[in-house]
Amino acid sequence: MLHLAAHSRLCSLLAASALLLGACAETPTPDATTAPAARSTPALPSTPRPPARAATPAPQPAFASFAEWRSSFRIKALNAGIPAELFDRAFAGVKPDQTVVDADRSQPEFTRPVWEYLEGATSPIRVRKGQALLVEHSTTLAAIEQRYGVDREVLVAIWGMESSFGQFMGDKSVIRSLATLAYEGRRSQFAEDQLLAALQILQHGDTNPSGMLGSWSGAMGQTQFIPTTYMTHAVDFDGDGRRDIWTSSADALASAAHYLQASGWQKGRPWGFEVALPSGFDYALADTEVRKTYAEWASFGVKGTPANVAPGDSAYLLLPAGHRGPAFLVFANFRAILKYNNSSSYALAVGLLSQRFDGGGQVSGQWPRDERPLSRSDRIALQEGLAARGYNPGAADSIIGANTRRAIRAFQQSLGWPADGYPTQELLKQLR
Repeated sequence: MLHLAAHSRLCSLLAASALLLGACAETPTPDATTAPAARSTPALPSTPRPPARAATPAPQPAFASFAEWRSSFRIKALNAGIPAELFDRAFAGVKPDQTVVDADRSQPEFTRPVWEYLEGATSPIRVRKGQALLVEHSTTLAAIEQRYGVDREVLVAIWGMESSFGQFMGDKSVIRSLATLAYEGRRSQFAEDQLLAALQILQHGDTNPSGMLGSWSGAMGQTQFIPTTYMTHAVDFDGDGRRDIWTSSADALASAAHYLQASGWQKGRPWGFEVALPSGFDYALADTEVRKTYAEWASFGVKGTPANVAPGDSAYLLLPAGHRGPAFLVFANFRAILKYNNSSSYALAVGLLSQRFDGGGQVSGQWPRDERPLSRSDRIALQEGLAARGYNPGAADSIIGANTRRAIRAFQQSLGWPADGYPTQELLKQLR
């Protein structure tokens, strides 16, 4: 889902279908708190454990009733140029959707290990389907490559991750979902901005209210754009006069390419590659802020097989499962994927899946499969423990972002452990 919006995406809790709606694919310990620019915040894929869920406090709506909010928003929409007839038609019969409220307020307690997520994302079935679609749509994909300079394999990988190649796009009314979120009050301004953009899409004639379907958080179509991203980057590639990311794969793929182009994608250049690290490596260098050329990394003993890497290309070292797991150097194209969905697990899945189509994308490093990921409660307890010891991890919100990683590294260094910034059960045990 193209997440151009600068707002933190609405946390997607479509746990059961997270791998089908590939866009909803957040890593168990996200690297950043900023959400992607085209969809709602990807879901944390669930694991087959007890369905414990933690609910965020219910906000108090600013309006006494949905009808009162609707009347207030109608004035805003008309002042923004939305015709009254269109507004009333789009809102005909619309009332709050409790399932949307429940999804917005709930957060999954348990998450899948990154290796399980990657295995699902790059399953043989998905690889074979993507390979077939690369052949079936070769003419269209070649034209998209020519116009936007984005490699076809990564587009098809995103297509597979976002909607299982158009099979699972969400079946909720985008107008109703966004109206519910705007009235609910937790992210009312963000939801109203998306809702106004959705009405502008209808005004443009690209679709109609009944055809504007998506996820509970308002992400739409085969590439799961939120409405504001649609307005800035959706394109009519098939030339029928409509930007149709629901039924036109050409429009959906070209729109994704347009977004990646704007995000800095470099055609023919690698997203990254797996590397081997030397004994005694300083794992504190595995930080998104530490960027070096491959030659510079090689001087630290990092070894890989670079292909099509320019001498000045900078990369950072990614350890998706800490120092016990595989290591990757990731470049500008990886960062472009992150702008689509700000999850390192998602970006890694897209990169590996795009290579699987050509027979590559295998990970040779061993995953620490004996390690149980931290639950949401565990991550909060870890942050509280770090704060209690004066390490300043930021808010105890369960999100393992830059501040928490820095705090983890400092605590690991005090213990004499590899300072990879990765949260583990053993680390939590030490804090307790």
